[in-house]
Amino acid sequence: MAEITDPENTILMELKSGTVTIQLLPDIAPKHVERMKELARAGAYDNVAFHRVIDGFMAQTGDVKNGNMEKEFNLRLAGTGGSDLPNLPAEFSGIPHDRGTLGAARSQNPNSANSQFFINFKDNHFLNRQYTVYGRVIAGMEHVDAITRGEPPAAPDRMISVKVAADVA
Repeated sequence: MAEITDPENTILMELKSGTVTIQLLPDIAPKHVERMKELARAGAYDNVAFHRVIDGFMAQTGDVKNGNMEKEFNLRLAGTGGSDLPNLPAEFSGIPHDRGTLGAARSQNPNSANSQFFINFKDNHFLNRQYTVYGRVIAGMEHVDAITRGEPPAAPDRMISVKVAADVA
């Protein structure tokens, strides 16, 4: 269990095998951090599938439009949607895409990130300064490593719940 020093900027992601604790980086990517907290507080990430999981690369999730069981999860559409909120401008930085960092998924347009994100399984420095880094796993990376692989996985793992640590009693 990680020591949580900033509960307002810490995410608790519940997966089938346990809790992943993510420290957000508001000084580096304030708009992306605020979006993740807004969607987490709205329950938008709950039950959303990991729709793109590439061994030795990363696990992608956060399609709150198409990746949720309550909204008739469709493997064909998973990964094509975002939230009803506007897209975010890129917040590229010198923070490297190391193992366990959280990156904003986007289309070819650098300013198209919305709700989707990925967690790096390994150092992926070829992504540096091309995708916004806005958090890092500080505990529970073994649970990320256990996510079912596939593009999309035949039986995808899901984020059971995603909460801001400050909101958890």
